[in-house]
Amino acid sequence: MIALKIAALAVFGATYLVIAIGRLPGLQLDRAGAALVGASLMVGLGVLPLDEAYRAVDFDTIILLLGMMIVVANLRLSGFFRLVNGWVARQARHPLVLLAAIVLVAGLFSAFLVNDAICLVMTPLVVGLTTQLRRNPVPYLLATAMASNIGSAATITGNPQNMIIGGLSHIPYADFAAALAPISAIGLVVTAVLIALVYREEFWTRETFRDEPPPARANRAIIVKSVLVTLGIVACFFAGVAPAKAAIVGGALLLLTRRIKSEKIYAEIDWTLLLMFAGLFVVVAGIEKSVLSPEVIARAGGLHLERLPVLSAVTAVLSNLVSNVPAVLALKPLVASFADQRRAWLAVAMASTLAGNFTVLGSIANLIVIERARAEGIALGYWAYFKIGAPLTVLTILIGVLWLGRS
Repeated sequence: MIALKIAALAVFGATYLVIAIGRLPGLQLDRAGAALVGASLMVGLGVLPLDEAYRAVDFDTIILLLGMMIVVANLRLSGFFRLVNGWVARQARHPLVLLAAIVLVAGLFSAFLVNDAICLVMTPLVVGLTTQLRRNPVPYLLATAMASNIGSAATITGNPQNMIIGGLSHIPYADFAAALAPISAIGLVVTAVLIALVYREEFWTRETFRDEPPPARANRAIIVKSVLVTLGIVACFFAGVAPAKAAIVGGALLLLTRRIKSEKIYAEIDWTLLLMFAGLFVVVAGIEKSVLSPEVIARAGGLHLERLPVLSAVTAVLSNLVSNVPAVLALKPLVASFADQRRAWLAVAMASTLAGNFTVLGSIANLIVIERARAEGIALGYWAYFKIGAPLTVLTILIGVLWLGRS
């Protein structure tokens, strides 16, 4: 029995170490591979029977994420985001207005359509727009990453960790949004203000834009269909339909088309992320069964993690050490022991998401913006991100703690 616990702890620790550093030194094993190997070892070493490993995977979360990826793929391939980008460029005639528009668009779309996908779509559009207008692209790219992180905290479908929390907590979609959307809204305002203050030479000017963006290429028939299906999915979320059911049915309907080959949609799906999720569910189930006995969880209660400030701080630190999705899964057994699980899960969702703005490594969304910008010849340095991201993270988490603790 002791040997089994040691084996489970070793597998859990090794899996999370590889996830934290991104790759196993000396091998080409990435985060998804580490999660798969960890899950296999949990079963192979006898920590978790195979049937329990199957049951450990939260397929509601996997299906929800898959469905939303299909939706975003259709919106992107149809040219919807290019149209939005062109509209913003025509309406924003001053740098401050453009900054506010990018923050609003990134935050709003990320609230419903998964922040990683929004960053993937918006980054080249923002680079192209700022280049055409002859502006410094850095503050606008920072706004894209930071606003997408903050906006995604608002709903269950904003990011992968919220999807997991939605499945574990069973908090209704509307209740989740009612609790966290105000925090996101305030956070978006704080984001725009901080960026404008740090880049005063870019935004405190009387200069206006004169160039008009070229017409965006788009397939209007697919845009209409994709937007209608997306609005229908969101309406179902708020009506109480199971998010996974609404997302996958909507995604399936979008696959019924003569204009876009299915292979193009499949190429847009982050299959490695889905694989990592499945593996981590099994790894955490193994440690939960073999190590986290009621006595161990009771002793952990002495850390007072049920207190909102403590839980938020621990979640934020853990999210920056091992990333937000693994942090949420690691906290799952402890949160399950709290008296007020609803508020605890909301705090974990808030803190794990907002903590993504602390450094460039805080979230996948940040890395997507940085890599896509680098491909366009634009360097986003660690310090350029940190001098805004660090105070933004502290301020928004503090706002979140005060908001959730008001009752």
